[in-house]
Amino acid sequence: MSVSEINFVAMYVKDFKMNLEEVIEQTRDFLSEEFEIDRDLILPGSNLKDTLDLDSLDYVDLVVLIEENLNVKISGEDFKGIVTFGDFYNLVQKKLGL
Repeated sequence: MSVSEINFVAMYVKDFKMNLEEVIEQTRDFLSEEFEIDRDLILPGSNLKDTLDLDSLDYVDLVVLIEENLNVKISGEDFKGIVTFGDFYNLVQKKLGL
């Protein structure tokens, strides 16, 4: 690839990078649909486990959903410090380099 082609690809990828607000909105959409809850309950201060009524198997589904919808790799280990949706958004922000 030439330098101009590399610069074009880099510019193209940068333009399609999600910002944090888009991550939050997309997350609220797919979680409310998948876990059948009102998206208005998914707030930064809300408890992730309680709001989504998660059990240990649900965390596996959650990891898959995140990878499919946000195109980011998150392991079960990453969830150890996650209590609220705000904590979750911070983790995704870090993983995406936002």
